[in-house]
Amino acid sequence: MARRRYSVFALAREALRYHAGWERAWNSPAPKSRYDVIIIGAGGHGLATAYYLGKNFGITNVAVLEKGWLGGGNTGRNTTIIRSNYLQDPSAAIYEKARSLYETMSQDLNMNVMFSPRGVIMLAQTEHEVRGYQRTAHANSLQGVQTEFISPARVKQLVPIMNIDGPRYPVLGGLWQERGGTARHDAVAWGYARACSGMGMDIIQQCEVTGIRREGGKVTGVTTTRGDIGCSKLGIVVAGHSGVMAEKAGFRLPIESLALQALVSEPIKPCMDVVVMANTVHGYMSQSDKGEMVIGGGTDGFNNYTQRGSFHHIEETLRALVETFPVISRLKMLRQWGGIVDMTGDRSPIISKTPLGGCFVNCGWGTGGFKAIPGSGWAMAELIAKGEPGPLAAEFGLNRFAEGRFIDESVAAGVAH
Repeated sequence: MARRRYSVFALAREALRYHAGWERAWNSPAPKSRYDVIIIGAGGHGLATAYYLGKNFGITNVAVLEKGWLGGGNTGRNTTIIRSNYLQDPSAAIYEKARSLYETMSQDLNMNVMFSPRGVIMLAQTEHEVRGYQRTAHANSLQGVQTEFISPARVKQLVPIMNIDGPRYPVLGGLWQERGGTARHDAVAWGYARACSGMGMDIIQQCEVTGIRREGGKVTGVTTTRGDIGCSKLGIVVAGHSGVMAEKAGFRLPIESLALQALVSEPIKPCMDVVVMANTVHGYMSQSDKGEMVIGGGTDGFNNYTQRGSFHHIEETLRALVETFPVISRLKMLRQWGGIVDMTGDRSPIISKTPLGGCFVNCGWGTGGFKAIPGSGWAMAELIAKGEPGPLAAEFGLNRFAEGRFIDESVAAGVAH
């Protein structure tokens, strides 16, 4: 069932026969009655979990169930930023693992995910941020994560369109991660899906899980809109709907769901080849390969499950960014959207066993889920395969909330990205 390799030779061959010979990237089978492992959620994290179950542990009798279409949730609704310059050791470890896996992902998956290590700057626009980012740079050095604190002049050199002398929030420096960047979010999901299908796994779309079956304190399967499906192990990887799915399994999660909005401008000529995050004013921006300025900000201030944007939130984000980037003031907005993010109290993820035997959960990535996809999948696959967390997931268990072992990135970074 292995997929034929994509290559320049395959492209030339198919061009000669009018591209009539391309096979489907992944199969769309009917669900079987039982699998060793079921993953709920065919977004980046769920597909990466399935992929590393097969690649690292040889577990391929796996179904990935998706109530909508593959990659149609947060995986296709983010701003594609990839970085690992976190303060806390557990965070830096899993995000750096993810960043390093992104670097070879195109080769590993035989799919061009358009990983672009263009670099990420986190602006310091207050004296407090200067001290905080210098502290993070020192922590990153101890963690083996390559970052540095750079001067305002260096920031201006990297981003000439930036106004570093803003009257309210002048740029006082920045935390620079040269190997951070962006990737094509859809291609990441497609690449993992294609690789999973090639290993014999079933990716079943339009299959909503309506109930989780259990007996004697252990999971036995799921009830779906396409019938009952049995399993020995179950992974819940559904981002903003994690609380809803946990309730079906008979337990609660310490998360809340919020909308996170983003937008892109009309395309313009290349003017900015790095990613800039301005946390004091809470906006971030990069330029896509098509020339659009990709812009995002913070979450809504109230719990909700909407995937639509709202103009007042976009106005707040743009009002903040225009001071630092005056060049964008006359741009027209091309489109906007929202994603449903799942936030924990300490703004760090949960990769954990649950009170239901054989049931595991991966959630709580908040506004920073895309950058973590390969590292998250790697850690979740190890947890499901072995029944116990490995080094990457060990600190992210549910028990940390009862024990007071918070991994507080919101306080450390001043923003939960």
